[in-house]
Amino acid sequence: MFCFYRIIIFTVATLLSGAVCQSDNLGIKNGYITITTANFKAQIVRDAQVLASLTPTGSTFDFLPKDLISARAGNGQYHWGDITFRYRRGSSGAWTDGNSATARKAVTSLRAGTGALAASNLAPTLPATVPLNVTREWLDVEGDLGLRFTIENTGNSPVEIGSLGFPAEFNSIFTNRLATDTQRLCSLSDPYLGMDAGYIRANPVRGTGAALVVTPLGDTPLEAYRNLAEPSYAATGYGSQTFEGFYEWQVLSKAWAEKEWAGAKPWNTPSSRTIPPGETLQFGVRFSVAPGGVRDIDSAVRKTGTPVAFGVPGYIIPRGSPSQLFLQADAGVQSMASDPAGSLAVEEVSEASYSITPASTFWGRAKLTVIYADGKTQTIHYHVTKSATDTLSDLGKFLTTEQWYNDTSDPFGRAPSVMSYDYEARSIVTQDPRVWIAGLSDEGGVGAYLAATAKQAIQPDAAEVTKLEAFIDQVLWPTVQTDDFAVKKSIFYYDPSGLPQYSYSSNIDWTSWTSWNEDAAYAIDRAYDYVHVAAAYWSLYRVARAYPSLVKTHDWEWYLNQAYRTVIRGMQNDVGYNRLGLMGETVFGEILTDLTREALTSQASTLTSAMKSRATQWDGEEVPYGSEMAWDSTGQEGVYYWAKYFGLANTATKTVNSVLGYMPTVPHWGWNGNARRYWDNVYGGKLKRIERQIHHYGSGLNALVLLSAFRSDPADTYLLQVGYGGTSGPLSNINEAGFAAASFHSWPDTLKWDGYSGDYGPGFLGLVLGSGTYIVRHEAFGLLAYGGVLSAEGNGAVVNVQTTGPVSRRVFVGPLGVTLTVDAGSVRSFSYEEASGSVSLTLTQLPGAPKAAAAVLWIETNDAAVKYRVSTPSGVTSERLGWRVPLPANGDVVVELRS
Repeated sequence: MFCFYRIIIFTVATLLSGAVCQSDNLGIKNGYITITTANFKAQIVRDAQVLASLTPTGSTFDFLPKDLISARAGNGQYHWGDITFRYRRGSSGAWTDGNSATARKAVTSLRAGTGALAASNLAPTLPATVPLNVTREWLDVEGDLGLRFTIENTGNSPVEIGSLGFPAEFNSIFTNRLATDTQRLCSLSDPYLGMDAGYIRANPVRGTGAALVVTPLGDTPLEAYRNLAEPSYAATGYGSQTFEGFYEWQVLSKAWAEKEWAGAKPWNTPSSRTIPPGETLQFGVRFSVAPGGVRDIDSAVRKTGTPVAFGVPGYIIPRGSPSQLFLQADAGVQSMASDPAGSLAVEEVSEASYSITPASTFWGRAKLTVIYADGKTQTIHYHVTKSATDTLSDLGKFLTTEQWYNDTSDPFGRAPSVMSYDYEARSIVTQDPRVWIAGLSDEGGVGAYLAATAKQAIQPDAAEVTKLEAFIDQVLWPTVQTDDFAVKKSIFYYDPSGLPQYSYSSNIDWTSWTSWNEDAAYAIDRAYDYVHVAAAYWSLYRVARAYPSLVKTHDWEWYLNQAYRTVIRGMQNDVGYNRLGLMGETVFGEILTDLTREALTSQASTLTSAMKSRATQWDGEEVPYGSEMAWDSTGQEGVYYWAKYFGLANTATKTVNSVLGYMPTVPHWGWNGNARRYWDNVYGGKLKRIERQIHHYGSGLNALVLLSAFRSDPADTYLLQVGYGGTSGPLSNINEAGFAAASFHSWPDTLKWDGYSGDYGPGFLGLVLGSGTYIVRHEAFGLLAYGGVLSAEGNGAVVNVQTTGPVSRRVFVGPLGVTLTVDAGSVRSFSYEEASGSVSLTLTQLPGAPKAAAAVLWIETNDAAVKYRVSTPSGVTSERLGWRVPLPANGDVVVELRS
């Protein structure tokens, strides 16, 4: 993210990038053909016969940017109905491109056959040398809209098709739109790269209303998802912060994989098809409505005959720990195999229900390939991590060793600290033209120290805490902050004349607007930065409260006061953006909760008033989740937290829906629970480009909204499926050595983690604040555990759960509507009886962590009339609005709760 004047610069750059497209290569001047089915009203351009409008029957919402079609009528601009391919005669030699959008000509209209609504021959808009006859049909498929291509080899020799793609256009263009118009008009899409079970899902940005699914029509696997290059015009700003750009459904990808993607490991095995002389191939897709919206997407996919997979707790799973997989398909499973071989062990538990257990030594991407008896192939994509405890341990160690900067001669005062890191260069980033990355502020600069401090709140380490105390005392408090608790935007800056003794790299272009001087860097006007500093203090407060022997320089009261004062300073008039929702500000709620528990009533009252003023403002806004950016997915978390806290139900519900508009669930670890982010690598990553980012910090933070909403409404299991995928995202960023990358690059020429640690920390904070073990009763699949292994006794009368997640101090028992949290040690396991409402917790010391004398247990219930009391063990006392439970140095203690 970045500060306000950067928006102005971005806008000017966009306007200068090209004139409004004046060409009409599509032939829109000649009008449209309206085609209808039971489920859709659509329009195709008469000359080009590409799709211009797609509206579900009975709705006015258009999934396509029909209102901008005059700005998207030029050559090289893609639409549904276009086709791209690569071919070669025989089976060797160079590939030749074919593309219906490159040099458009009016296609030849054909008489529509049975079931066809319109048909055309694409020869006029393809190169004359193409030895293929390509025809296109728009079809009525059981009330849905179908798009089918027939490709005939008209030559005398076999033709190998090495690439075949269908450009996918949706109204995801935010350029020059008001926020209210974006909510009203726009939609977002994401793929499931599942081969014959693959599909594209699209839903309105507002998160309500009918959703759209695009599934295979016939033998049309979704093998790859290729980003498309288009010219950028001012009216749309293609490939910018306001318009991510489009992708295409690739049925075949061998030709791309051999050349442009040769350095990447593809999601699915690249393939090609060969057409003998005089023979044909047919491929197509089917457009279907999910009338119930995002929660109805799986059902809509299934109705087309496409297989559906449902994984619990998702597709990012710790090695050695079993997960569940449920399959729904027209035919039975013929075989299942993992890639790499042996990475996943599969056991059938019951019909169409499987236990998936990663090998105890495997780490990384794993693919499960399912072959059905009807010949369909489905791929399900997992990411296997080390155990949650080991993963966090690796992270903490790497941050406080490899990323520990201790050069006390640094003129910027950055030592000692946890700093940004370049894993590809194996070095700390001490200089970058985006000065905040090396300057310990903004998201791109705080990512390392925020992760290091937040990690202590859930898994403290004595040596790490000692280092972080030195960082706080010598860098964060006296240098990053001013003596009145204001937070600077960067403590690194570019000033060669003022710092002649410092050797600025000659390999860096310091003329960029991002290379701030001292005055710009030391500005204190960015509210976003205050969240990270407050979160660091709060994390050490939690350590000092639960493990007082670990802190040496300050007590818990000092850390909590620092957190509180930082929040209040960030709300002052000289700080910008503080009337917006701020990423990570759920921690403000945690600070308020702890002030209340500590009976610091004056501070709690002041903080409450500051937050209520903002929430009241948001409650009067149609689109309250604004940002420094034209469109964003960061404001929703703060808006939701305070709307819920103050009982502003309409705003809270609206915000949950907004999150569901850009956060999908699919059987793929990269997209499951992955909140929409696509520009932050420009400001915090090493590889700087606009692209759909995988598990950037939006995953962990937006998960907080959905998990909180689920705890309030445990019947809405969709919230948990998406939210738990999001809160698991930050685990996948951590590699085997413990380095945490900012995000994963989704373009098929890369498919790897970014080299920079960048702005990883805010997402990890989301994991700390939201992750835990969640028990849910699913309508179709019964009792499920997310972040734990579940078993039952007495025909389900007693449910036992072993915790496995990264945060073993938070438990939510959905059937009882009760949340249990401890501040020290670990909930090793728990059990409950639904009939009586009784709960039993087994507490222990956190493995590999320092010993805690006691843990404070807090109990929250959805039904205020239900009150729990601790019946055992002896020695339990009330403390901080909870129960203080002594912990033995070794062994377990069982805590019995009765309502």
